Amino acid sequence: MNESTIIERVFNENINLKKFKLVIHNFGNTSARFNDKCIIKPSGISFESLKKNQLVKVNISNGQHTGNLNPSTDTATHLKIYQSYSNVGGVAHTHSLYATSWAQAAKPIPCLGTTHADYWKGSIPVTRPMTEEEINGDYELETGNVIVESLNNLGLEPLHCPVILVANHGPFTWGATVEDAVKHAELLEYIAKLAWLTLTVNPD
Repeated sequence: MNESTIIERVFNENINLKKFKLVIHNFGNTSARFNDKCIIKPSGISFESLKKNQLVKVNISNGQHTGNLNPSTDTATHLKIYQSYSNVGGVAHTHSLYATSWAQAAKPIPCLGTTHADYWKGSIPVTRPMTEEEINGDYELETGNVIVESLNNLGLEPLHCPVILVANHGPFTWGATVEDAVKHAELLEYIAKLAWLTLTVNPD
């Protein structure tokens, strides 16, 4: 696969975040691994005005990027996931309404039925709350650290559990490809809404 193809795919999946109503304004992004680089949405560019040539190439190992635009403010989180898991090829981050509500409540999403179980085994995990020091430090890097820490502590393989809720923040998803990462973001939002409605109908 050449670079222009992966840029096309990352562009399309960023547009899909908007199409699937998983983002508003600039709240969200998706990226893909390409060799030793991460291709990601630039910071401060709306999804409506995004162009392919605005996507930013970032070195996965050292975070250096090329071009006139800065990469997404969430880039350090994406890089930490890529650095930690060589089988992850795409990462997505949204502030979708229902998944973010569970994240802000710092509650895992329980598995309440087959719709959830068809995609993921057990509850969708939530990270521990970040410390004041982590929040006031390199927040985006520490977000990546707490994601990796949570998966390791739970003994979860990243492609077996390609979703997580960052406490007080929002959802991150990933997959073998950028398309998988966005698909998981879409499924997560549906399941988050379904769980909320289920517990509203029957809190017990």
